[in-house]
Amino acid sequence: MNDKIKDYILYGVAALTLINTYFVFTNSGSGRVIDTPSSNTALVESSRADGQFEAPNTVSKTFDAPTGNTEVVQPAKPAGPPTTLAFEQMEHDFGTIKQNSENKHIFKFVNTGPNQLIIQDAKGSCGCTVPKYPKEPVAPGETAQIEVVYKPGTQRGSQSKTVTITANTEPGETVLKISAMVEPEKEDS
Repeated sequence: MNDKIKDYILYGVAALTLINTYFVFTNSGSGRVIDTPSSNTALVESSRADGQFEAPNTVSKTFDAPTGNTEVVQPAKPAGPPTTLAFEQMEHDFGTIKQNSENKHIFKFVNTGPNQLIIQDAKGSCGCTVPKYPKEPVAPGETAQIEVVYKPGTQRGSQSKTVTITANTEPGETVLKISAMVEPEKEDS
């Protein structure tokens, strides 16, 4: 490719960046871009009526380069007034386990805040890690639990997985970790 074509491509990318920045400002009301990571995502702060800016991550726009299309992605907002929680432990090591086994662990926690705890979601980092969580609000001072089932399938070796809990806590997400050393099942001779 000759240098002139490379220059035109560079100018085009620069123009699309400017156009995308324009769309960030015009589509989100009054706001300012505060971060443009290499993942083609711009974080935007929105201004309030008093002229102050709300916290980052208020609005997130993903740019589809090189077309310049934008998609507004609103982060999940947990329901209810904020509260706090405390886990007995945030990590669990299953030790050495076999492939195709089912391994359960209970993570116990207490709602240590002044308001009801509402868990909106709990997701494992892969399909092999499945959490079960309380669907009903947890009252202040009440103890509850999240059961995590890890089925390694044919995975081998050292494994590390996470469970992300989205709730009306600050911060809105809590991450639990599990780990294991997965050994192959014995083969019949």
